This record gives sequence, C-alpha cells and structure tokens, in this order.
Amino acid sequence: MLPLIRKEISTFFSSAAGYLVVGIFLILNGLFLWVFKGQYNILDSGFADLSPFFQIAPWILLFLIPAVTMRSIAEEKRQGTLELLMTKPLPVWKLAVGKYLGCFLLILIAFIPSILYVISIYQLGNPTGNLDIGSTLGSYIALLLLGATYTAIGIFSTAITKNQIIAFLIALFLCFVCYFGFSEFAQYAFLNSDSFSAEELGLAFHYDRISKGVLDTRDIFYFLGIIILFLILTIIALNKGDFKQKIKPIAIGLGAILFINVVGNSFYKRFDLTQDQRFTLSSATEDLIYQAKTPVVIDVLLKGDFPSEFRRLQQETTQVLEEFNALNSNIQYIFTNPFEEEILRSETIEELQRFGLTPMEVSVKESGKTEIETVVPWAILSYQNRSIKVPLIKNTIGATSEERVNNSIQQLEYAFADGLSKLLNPKNQKIAVLKGNGQLPDIQIADFIKTLQDYYFVGAFTLDSVASDPEKTLNDLERFDMIINAKPTEAFSEKEKYVLDQFIMKGGKSLWLLESVTMEVDSLMNPEGSAVAVMQDLRLGDALFSYGVRVNPVIVNDLYSAPLVLASGQGNDTQFTPYPWFYASLTKSNNNHPIVKNTESVKFDFANQIDTLKNEVKKTILLTSSDKSKLEGVPKEIRLDIIRKKPDIASYNQGPQDLAVLLEGKFKSTYKDRIKPVNLDTHIDYSNPTKMIVIGDGDVIRNKTRRGQPIELGYDPYMNLKYGNKEFLLNSINYLLDDSGLIEVRSKEIEIPFLNVEKVVANKTLWQVINIICPLLALGAFGFLFSWMRKKRYQKSS
Repeated sequence: MLPLIRKEISTFFSSAAGYLVVGIFLILNGLFLWVFKGQYNILDSGFADLSPFFQIAPWILLFLIPAVTMRSIAEEKRQGTLELLMTKPLPVWKLAVGKYLGCFLLILIAFIPSILYVISIYQLGNPTGNLDIGSTLGSYIALLLLGATYTAIGIFSTAITKNQIIAFLIALFLCFVCYFGFSEFAQYAFLNSDSFSAEELGLAFHYDRISKGVLDTRDIFYFLGIIILFLILTIIALNKGDFKQKIKPIAIGLGAILFINVVGNSFYKRFDLTQDQRFTLSSATEDLIYQAKTPVVIDVLLKGDFPSEFRRLQQETTQVLEEFNALNSNIQYIFTNPFEEEILRSETIEELQRFGLTPMEVSVKESGKTEIETVVPWAILSYQNRSIKVPLIKNTIGATSEERVNNSIQQLEYAFADGLSKLLNPKNQKIAVLKGNGQLPDIQIADFIKTLQDYYFVGAFTLDSVASDPEKTLNDLERFDMIINAKPTEAFSEKEKYVLDQFIMKGGKSLWLLESVTMEVDSLMNPEGSAVAVMQDLRLGDALFSYGVRVNPVIVNDLYSAPLVLASGQGNDTQFTPYPWFYASLTKSNNNHPIVKNTESVKFDFANQIDTLKNEVKKTILLTSSDKSKLEGVPKEIRLDIIRKKPDIASYNQGPQDLAVLLEGKFKSTYKDRIKPVNLDTHIDYSNPTKMIVIGDGDVIRNKTRRGQPIELGYDPYMNLKYGNKEFLLNSINYLLDDSGLIEVRSKEIEIPFLNVEKVVANKTLWQVINIICPLLALGAFGFLFSWMRKKRYQKSS
C-alpha cells in the first residue's frame, strides 16, 4: 500500500498540473481572505480568528479535490495499467485505500501553507497572541474531515470512468449535492419531522457544528460513515462481476454504516475546544432545557448580509442554539430575514415596531462608501400558544463596536435561558409593592411592574392594618416572597417597622429604594428656579443600621451624569435643549456580579450616599458614582441656573460614592434586646439566610409619563437614550428570588478576539503580500526540493 501512496504523490507533483492545482487553491484563499472586499476578508472583519477561511474553504475544495482525484484511477484505466495492478498480489481494498490515502496526503500538503494565516492573525491580535487556539484546532479538524470525505467521493468518481474530465464533473456534482444539496432539501416539509431534518444528512450541517470549536462524536461518526461508504463503493466498482454479486456487499456496508451512526447518535459526547468554554452550558441552563417536554420554536430574525459584528453575533447565536438543541431536540430554531420581501420593507418595519421588535440602523463601509443597513437583532420564542421576545444585541452608551459585540455574545446564553424560563416555568413567587407611606404612585412605577409580571405575581400591600392587628398583617405579608419599598416619603411607625423586620427575619427578600433628602427636579420649575433640599427622616435608620447600611442625608454631585433637557418656545416652535446636570449621576460598575455585569449606566436623580457598616452580613457594592464626585450636605439651596455655570473641576475630588448595595446572610433583628412595639408570638432575633438590596435613590424605579401614559423605564424620549434602570432592577429582583442559579449565567466570561486595528491599517499591504506570496514561495520551494530529490534518486538507480 505504501508504494501506491508514494506513487500517487510522485505522479501528482511530477507534472506542472499538480503545482497549478495547489497554486490556484492558495491564490484563491489569499485573495478572498486578505485582498477582496466582502464577508470573507479577515483584515476588514476586525476579528482575530480564521472563521472566514473555514467558511470559504469548503467551496474552494469543491473544485480542488476533484481536480486532485480525477486522474487517480481513471488514468490507470485509460492507460491499461489498472489491470496490471490487479494482477499483483494486492487486494482490491488495499488498492482503493492506497489511492485514497495518497490523494488525501496531497490535500494535507495543500493545507500546510494555511498555517501562515494562523501566524499572521496571531501577530495581528489585540494584544499579540489574542487567538483562540482551541477553536482554531476544532475548525482544522472539521476541515480535515471534510477534505477526507471529498477525497473519498473523488476516488469513487474516478473509479467508475476512464475519462478524467467526466470523473472531475461527477466528483464535483456529488460533493456539491452532499455538502449543499441537503440544506435545500430541508426546505420541503415532507422531508422533515419533529426529531429529524433532511439538513442533517448533509456535510454542511456537521461541518459547521465542528468548525465552531465543538467536537461532537456524532459528527465524527457521520464523516467516517460517508468516507467508508464511498470507499466500499469504490472497492465494489473495481471488483469484476455482475451487479447481482455486488448487491450483498453494498447492503452489508450500508447496514454497518447505519448501525455505527445509530449507535453514535445514541451514545455521544461533545467537547468544547474553545479556550473560554463559551459553548459549555451552565448546569442551571441545562436543567431548564430538559424541562421542554413539547417543542419550543425559536425564530431568530438575524438572517441576511450584515456588517462583520452582526455576522459574528449570528454565528455565535447559531452555536448557542445548537447546544440547546443537542441537549433537547424539542428546542428548535430557525433563522429568518424579515426584509426578504424588499417591497414590503416599510410595512415590515412598522409591524416590527408595533410588536416591540425595534430594528437597528447600522452603517456599513464598502468601497469607500458608507451605507445604512437595517438589522433586527431579536428572537421570538414560542411555546404552547405563548410567545416572548428576546433581544440579541446589548447596547451600551459610549461602547465601542468591540465592546458591543463582546457584551452581546456574553449574554446570549442568559438571554435565551431567561426567555425559556418565562415560557416553561409557571409563576409561583409573589412580590408585595408597599403602599401607604407616600411611595411612588402606580403610574410612575407602571412600566417596571408590568415587566415584573412576566416573571412573578405582583400585588400592592399596605401596612395600615398593623395598628389594629399586627399579627394578621405579618401573616398576610408572609404570603409574599419579597417586598419592594419604592421611594417612601412618610415616616414608618414602630409597629410597621417591626412587621417589616420580622418579615425579613423569616427569610423574606427586600428591595429598598430610599432617600434621606427631599428634592425633586420638578420643584425647580418655578419662577425663582430654585428649591431647598432638606433632610427626610423615614425613621428607618435604626433598622438599616442593624442590617449593615446607612443612607446618609447628603446629595451626590457627579461630573459623569445625564443631561437635563429643558423646553423653550411654544407649540411647533418648541425646542428641547440638553444641559449639563451633575445631580443626575450615571453609574458605572466594574463589578462582575451578575446583577450589574454588562448593564447600561443606571440614571439616578439627587442620589444619597450609602455607608456600609461592619457586621457579619456580606456586602457587595453594586453601583457607585464616578471618580469625579463630591458630596453636598443639607439643607442646601439648589438653583436651576447652575446649568449655565462652569463647574469647579478641582472640587470633585471625593471619589466614587456607594449608591446601591447588596446584603446577603443572616441579619440581626432591629428589635433584638429592645422593647417590642407589639407582642408577636413568633418573634425572631436572627434571620434565616436571606438577601436585600438598598438603593440610595427612589427615582431609579420611576418611569416618565407622556399624555398620562407611562413610557419605558430608563428611556429618555428627548435624547433618545435608554439607560439601564429597568435591566438593573430586574436583575436585582431575579437575583434576590432566583433559586435555580440562572442569574449566575450573566457572569460568564467570554472573550472575543479582535484584531489590532492600528497594526492592520499601518501594514495592511505588507500582510496581504505575505499571505499571498509566501504560500506560493513555499510551494515553489517544495517543488524544487521534490524535483532535486527525484532527480538524485534516478541518478543513483542509473
């Protein structure tokens, strides 16, 4: 068999045609990957990976491999040397396998120069070496398996004809059908079922799965099965005899392949080769996926020609959903293009906006021109006549393109898992929104409450009855799992505090949005344009003190803040002008806690600083003001005309101030070793393990209104900006009430490797020349060495 392999390699490289075939392969790869504009250009993509190479390689190999294999057996038949080979003591199967391995080694030789692409991307990464080696290795494994399969098809094609051209065309046709054809067949419903799609029979389906960096034994068995099938067909084609004699071995071969794949699909293993394990789902997500007993259909509106960052998001979304489907075939997904009917584009956009699926306008630079493309980065999950929408893009104010991609991809698993949780898990937890102490009215918290109702039962609760029957009030409150105290303005009585304290002692969760200073922007809208900020005593200080925090009666003044928009003019001449307003702190968090990870900046208004106190409770600072902050005591007159004055930058030197704190652990009762305001039979001094969050501003939860109707929390219609208030609060409540651990998925770290743009721009031509010329020089050097060794060998033999 080894002489056959050597003969194949020697014959191929003994003629100029062999070098021409490999040279064309290298030139095409170089031009598409490094020169030509388009989706396969690595330098224009901005990502430090080889995925464009592995996307285009199957199509180039579609022509390369038939060109390599077409002469292998057909030429032997034409020259009459095949009969000579058959007369030697060499089994037919060894002849077929020898020819196959010889051709496959030629393909491997053609792949070797592509290592230069890996080295180039390694050097161009930001920072240098920022390349996912594991994912690249997985992609090469996929490419080798695909090349081996194409080669087996090519060997079969050359075994059934004497004409090289016919062998080339047959191989090209069969490779095309096996790779691409089944994806087209999958469009016909009668070829699919709930547990099977015709697409799974195609090479593309299995190649794409491995090329993302996930090694699945089912895919490996599939490729091996196809390779063995065509080798068996080759052996049968080479064997003499009538067709009836060949039926039995064909049937045996097909049966063996079918058995291998059935067993492989029943007992399989998946290996995530990516360095950040991005496709390894958390145990909480896996538990949730297994709950889908009937089909869940995920319609992803992300199909079409996109800028590189959205193509990457599309690829990552596909792989995450493939992981979902691999665990439970009831999780089904499909990618659709909402703008496929171009003439209906405007109607489609209106319809999408009506359902809250807001499209995005993104700029695309091509051939020196900038064009605007419309993208709909949303998915719709449907289950048992219910549907929910899932945003796929994560916009952050001031974020770069790289940060936007990274943040979006990091949240994919959580976004889909959270959507599944809403569909699959019936609401069973209850939240009480406290009333009766001057809390925000319903219309000012309506948007957030409506969002909460997708997850939990939400109801209003008043402490009015505590004066007459505190025991009953506490029992009624204990039916809830959590309380929300949204900006109270009236002091709590001792009896009310005691009931709230005992609710917490029994494990109840709580979200406190409190202010120790009375001040509103609306109070400045008077002829004088001024108001006095004064201290507000809610009589909760001792309770919070015993839990481990204190909301101080000071105002945070922060240079990193949201603008104040003021209207001027009347009617149609009204203009809205933004002014710097340093009392509307925009918080950032470098914390990796799942509540705040990758959230937008949260907007505060006249926030109060929070101190943490030493006790046994674990405290996590969730949000702070910026480094350029200062504190202002009260009483203090605040005037609207400060918007026109230049701030004293030097005075903003007090550093970041704590504005939101998470407390976890066993809390001490406010009334331990104190006289109780009422006698309760079930008094507890130390709580069960529980959690609470304290926020030093009640306006964080308040939505604006327009024409008497609430608008989305965190949305500024005048600036067309969306702050992270809703996301932060929703994450907070999910964390406080989440027993499944699903919220922890938000803290999953995924690093998308990017190119160093400065290096690319400075040396673009150099890298283009290196990756086109150097592979050809390597091929030339190999040809020279091969010819020299061959010539030397013949000289010795003569």
